[in-house]
Amino acid sequence: MGFTRAELAACSDRLVPDLLGPNCRLLFVGINPGLWSAATGAHFARPGNRFWPALYRAGITDHLVDASSGMSDADREYLTGRGIGITNVVARATATAAELSATELVVGGRHLRDRVEQIGPDVVAVAGITAYRSAFGDRRATSGEQPERWGETRIWVVPNPSGLNAHETIDSLAAAYREVAVAAGVLAP
Repeated sequence: MGFTRAELAACSDRLVPDLLGPNCRLLFVGINPGLWSAATGAHFARPGNRFWPALYRAGITDHLVDASSGMSDADREYLTGRGIGITNVVARATATAAELSATELVVGGRHLRDRVEQIGPDVVAVAGITAYRSAFGDRRATSGEQPERWGETRIWVVPNPSGLNAHETIDSLAAAYREVAVAAGVLAP
């Protein structure tokens, strides 16, 4: 499946529904959906995004999810059945995260905290240190587990899987994602 530039541009500001089930233990949080994700209605859908290959390499999924043309009902059920959810700090789709304002990130961060308190996952894994610092006003935050908790939920910052984050590899992403999956009880240590 492919899209023209005009088709993708028409997806600007669209929302991608959260992937959530009733027993979410591990909630992955992207910065915001890209235009390809908005076009397909699936998180981390752009071909070349390393999120799904990293989840597979980490053992979090038993098969490589291909979200590039949308997510199948079977994959949605598989993920939510394993206690895995996906949302974003900012809900609206853009071509790049650089299009988001600082205010949008802060407001999105507040909304995310409220949402996490409703959902009650064991672990939240925010993909991207820069977005985390901006959304939650913590300029000193580093990757890994954060000292703060949101209610009973442990908060982690993991690497962003975008191809723009060139210093990360599928293996380094997989290691970080495996760590949060173990912390959430999705994978055995």
